[in-house]
Amino acid sequence: MRTKITAFLLAVSVLLPSSRPAHAAEPRLLGSFRDWNAFVLEEPSGPACWMVSRPKKQEGDFARRGDVFILVTHRPAEKALDVVNFIAGYPIEERSDVTVQIGKKSYKLFASAEEAWARDAETDRAIAQAMRQGTIMIVRGTSMRGTNTTDTFSLSGATAAYQAINAACGVAEGR
Repeated sequence: MRTKITAFLLAVSVLLPSSRPAHAAEPRLLGSFRDWNAFVLEEPSGPACWMVSRPKKQEGDFARRGDVFILVTHRPAEKALDVVNFIAGYPIEERSDVTVQIGKKSYKLFASAEEAWARDAETDRAIAQAMRQGTIMIVRGTSMRGTNTTDTFSLSGATAAYQAINAACGVAEGR
């Protein structure tokens, strides 16, 4: 859970304006690649690297909603690579799945509070690979209030962002 919260807070801290001075323990921008940003953070156990994007389009009958992100994270010291995390910006309906669609392929994520995760490393890898090959990613979910949402993410720049996090975390391509 700490990993999930850390990834979210880091994504928010680097994407939103801040008046804080830079410190050694803050994430470093590796680059902006069209619709994706890539970051690295030196943690005591080793580097954590992630790529993050916001949706280009949000649909649903919602009155208010928090920030929405999709992330792919590497933490090589924890043997966690290609970890896909969707941050919905609302509490997701309990026991519901979030669906990720890239091209003709669909993937199910399990929900916990305001986040959704792949059930296993194999699904994480498949989604991360599809992101690098696709052009659009559509994420569908349902809030605790029963509101259906559809978020459309551009995958433009995802391949370059992925290559940047691989390089920063020392992850071999095609491992």
